[in-house]
Amino acid sequence: MFREMRRAERALDKEACEDILSRGEMCVLALTGDDGYPYAVPVNYCYTDGKVYIHCAKEGHKLDAIRRCDKGSLTVVGCAEILPEKHSTHYQSVIAFGRFRILEDEGEKRRAIEAFSLRHSPKVPEDERERVIARWMPSVAVIEFTPEYVSGKRSRY
Repeated sequence: MFREMRRAERALDKEACEDILSRGEMCVLALTGDDGYPYAVPVNYCYTDGKVYIHCAKEGHKLDAIRRCDKGSLTVVGCAEILPEKHSTHYQSVIAFGRFRILEDEGEKRRAIEAFSLRHSPKVPEDERERVIARWMPSVAVIEFTPEYVSGKRSRY
């Protein structure tokens, strides 16, 4: 169903892909946007328990696109460094294909926001984190992405 990587010798193993997904701070979502145009948007995210979580406003292009078609992909670049002397680039990246779901259950939504907060603000005291989460809950939507196929690629350098 998903294409095999053309340059298989550059493929990353599952553990390396998991590492990039876990360490990454930004990903680019690829969705089917308005009138069938591709819609690619960079977002910060949290990867936990094999799923990606994204928070956003309660309405907008991302949510409209997901409601029309829950299939999409996301890309995370683990590193990228131009190597001018080699006319090349050192890179690692992961692309995942899967399905998006807008979380409706308040418990699921809260757990995702807690994981997001712990991932991006680990040194914030728990009481402050709880205040922020309570403030966010009514005003944000949370999207869950479940990967169905994940591949990673690296340069040879």
